[in-house]
Amino acid sequence: METVYHDLVRPEPKLVAAFQEVLAEYSPSCLVTDARRRVGAIGGFQTVRPQHKVAGPALTVNLSIDDLVDCMPVLSRAEPGDIIVVACHGTAITAMWGGLMSTLSLKAGIAAGIVDGAVRDVDEVRDLDFPLWYRGTVPRPSPTAVHDRTEPVQVNVPVVVGGQVINPGDILVADENGIAVVPPDLAPEVLEGTRRNIEKERLIREKISSGATVTQLLREFGHL
Repeated sequence: METVYHDLVRPEPKLVAAFQEVLAEYSPSCLVTDARRRVGAIGGFQTVRPQHKVAGPALTVNLSIDDLVDCMPVLSRAEPGDIIVVACHGTAITAMWGGLMSTLSLKAGIAAGIVDGAVRDVDEVRDLDFPLWYRGTVPRPSPTAVHDRTEPVQVNVPVVVGGQVINPGDILVADENGIAVVPPDLAPEVLEGTRRNIEKERLIREKISSGATVTQLLREFGHL
């Protein structure tokens, strides 16, 4: 795999901030996915703390499954608020993130890490309160524990996670339900739909509290 390092073109801060406001709601990843009509959803991840909710631009890292090397140098290209996405292709044989990476990311202001593979030091990551999504755990460290190579790695290229393409700069909304992916050019439309979903769910909850039946709710809203 050819080594590639691209600079990240980030979405407008006001767009990211608007999606961060959605984090105050229940299940923000679901609200956003509903607004995208079921497109752009990724599931099957574990979280170190179920209450973690994040939104931010994706800084993508693609690793070769034949040579999973340390992605720590990517931090020099990250900025506060970024979500680092490490595409390990679901492999569980080597931990590609751990306590030291989480500590450095926290100090750098990174919003979260999403690792499509295994991590380790979960107890340390939990104590740090660093938001981390991962497929599984394994004690085995990355190959740089025994050599100093950091290639091949591709930074800020399109990656595939859970069958979903994530492009660098896509806005990600993640919680314990999973991850919603929003391309920046669709963000205003998706944000508008998300806000409509928030108001609709609030109204439905109010009607349920007032004694509305399932039949009445389906008649008014079409589906729940």
